[in-house]
Amino acid sequence: MTISQSELDIEWTMVTDAEGLLAASTALAAGHGPVGVDAERASGFRYGGEAYLVQVHRAGAGTYLFDPIGIEDFAPLQRAIGDAEWILHAASQDLACLAALGLVPTQLFDTELAARLLGFERVGLGAIVELLLGITLEKAHSAADWSQRPLPADWLEYAALDVVLLPDLRNAVAAQLEAQQKTEFARQEFEATRTKPEKPRLEEPWRKLSGGNSLKTPRALALARELWEGRDALARERDVAPGRLIPDSSVVAAASANPRSKGDLARLRDFKGRASRSELDRWWAAILRGKTTENLPGQKRRDPDSIPHHRFWAQRDPDAAARLDAVRARIEQESAARNIPLENLLTPDTLRRLVWRPPVDRSETGVALRLKELGARDWQIGITAPIIAEAFVDLP
Repeated sequence: MTISQSELDIEWTMVTDAEGLLAASTALAAGHGPVGVDAERASGFRYGGEAYLVQVHRAGAGTYLFDPIGIEDFAPLQRAIGDAEWILHAASQDLACLAALGLVPTQLFDTELAARLLGFERVGLGAIVELLLGITLEKAHSAADWSQRPLPADWLEYAALDVVLLPDLRNAVAAQLEAQQKTEFARQEFEATRTKPEKPRLEEPWRKLSGGNSLKTPRALALARELWEGRDALARERDVAPGRLIPDSSVVAAASANPRSKGDLARLRDFKGRASRSELDRWWAAILRGKTTENLPGQKRRDPDSIPHHRFWAQRDPDAAARLDAVRARIEQESAARNIPLENLLTPDTLRRLVWRPPVDRSETGVALRLKELGARDWQIGITAPIIAEAFVDLP
């Protein structure tokens, strides 16, 4: 039997200033047990990825919704809950924006990651809450613009529910992990997520344009670069997601067409977006810079650590292709036997890198050392290294 979200009696306190933050922090410090934490961003609406709402729940303390717009310093909250275990769902999505506010966990429990290790078919919060707690959630505002003010009451209720249920969900998931003897697997995965370093900023971020690989000439690449940089500057100035001005497809279309005049650009059917015509002078100026610059980019520099796409291994290196097929088949069997998705048992990238350039020492010890170098966790190595080493015995 399940109950609906509307049947739950949820209370929360909205915190919008430093005084309210201190009061909430005092209450949370006096609470007990782990802390449910979540954050709402305005992805696809605003330029950056900052949090526009932070939700915290703890037994004995209650539920608090913090508005970062009116709070300059979250240090009191960090002191109040920093030593507790934080429960997040899909923590990797929120840790960066929380860290930007000075909110960093010392212990982590990720209910989504745990659900993956348990082999659940659906791992969204609503799905596992319904499965394990018998509560049906309404996920109507997950893609909303959380930067708008005031926030509607039903949005706030949605946000509060995301953390109120996390302690109970954590306990239910933990019990499942224990039953499947995966508690230690989960602990290592949680810690890897918590301590994962931030990705370094790309030297040439414009090269991440969706569809940009269709641009082959240096001049077309220069046009794309100048349009991307012009769009990025305007997006930053207006604090709006770049794609809401002109989408990547429009940047690529204009760079590919290399229009002869501003009128040609205006008539380009595939040059779309809310700012495609209102900022036409800006885009034409960017195209002129791309047309006249002597700083022509070449094709993207090849990463020395990169490996070919596995679809081409049979032609490039038949021995490597044979190794991949044989090893992957055995890892897939182990994945099914343990009810752990293949990508969680050993990521496809790690597996491919291992078999493309196998270690000189193909014993279990040599394979384990190489897996460690590639970032695999100890539990993954313990399971997969013997399997891979055994597969390597009869492989070139």
